Amino acid sequence: MLSDDEKIALQENGFCILPDVLDAPALAHARESLTLAAAESRRRSMPTYISDLDPNDANVRVFNLLDLDPLFAKLIAHPAAIGAVRWLLEDDFIISNFTANTAKPGSGSMAVHSDLAIVIPEPWHAPWSVNAIWCLDDVYADNGATLYLPGSHHFQRRSELPEDPKQAMVPFEAEAGSLIIMEGRLWHTSGENRTEDQDRALLFGYYVRSFIRPQWNFNVGLSETTKAQLSPELRRWLGLGLTANVKTLGGID
Repeated sequence: MLSDDEKIALQENGFCILPDVLDAPALAHARESLTLAAAESRRRSMPTYISDLDPNDANVRVFNLLDLDPLFAKLIAHPAAIGAVRWLLEDDFIISNFTANTAKPGSGSMAVHSDLAIVIPEPWHAPWSVNAIWCLDDVYADNGATLYLPGSHHFQRRSELPEDPKQAMVPFEAEAGSLIIMEGRLWHTSGENRTEDQDRALLFGYYVRSFIRPQWNFNVGLSETTKAQLSPELRRWLGLGLTANVKTLGGID
């Protein structure tokens, strides 16, 4: 569960940082799993460089994490993440996506966006989505920390953005093992990795209210082997059963 200070930070700033959620052995396991997942993704002909998202291939993106290593199913359902999601969205949520982005030296910045604006049109009246960002490395300005626009989680329309939002953006800074909880309305972008030899690996678990279409079709994307290993609760959150929209539809059983 979020502390009172974390709840206040999430409301006032659009994000909060939960330190030390993963210890050193868990971090090492996660980094190794991500490296193997990226290799397996490429083996499956799923590219890890998306030209529409990033200016060069120094950003390594991995999609469909849940089908690549059992660890990621544990992280997407981690009590720290789910507790924060439930506080913002109550129990009326589904998992929209789970991806990774490793910014290697020389990586550039993507377009400014809010996660909620990607999945639902304006106006954005409420926090209908939340991103749980797992920091597998220390995150700071020079190695490509996510840049965010302070106060922008209060914007209801795109027209409220300043003409050049990047000029007013500041970086998230967090230690490896931290979990950043970011409200879906907060406008942000990836930073540039200006270091010579420091990677910045992040995992992004994206959760939305149940009436919003998820970004990833888990019914198609997950193998039958993976589906068989999921808990009933996780299957519901992934929309694999009949009750993915149980709140919205009035409680189908």
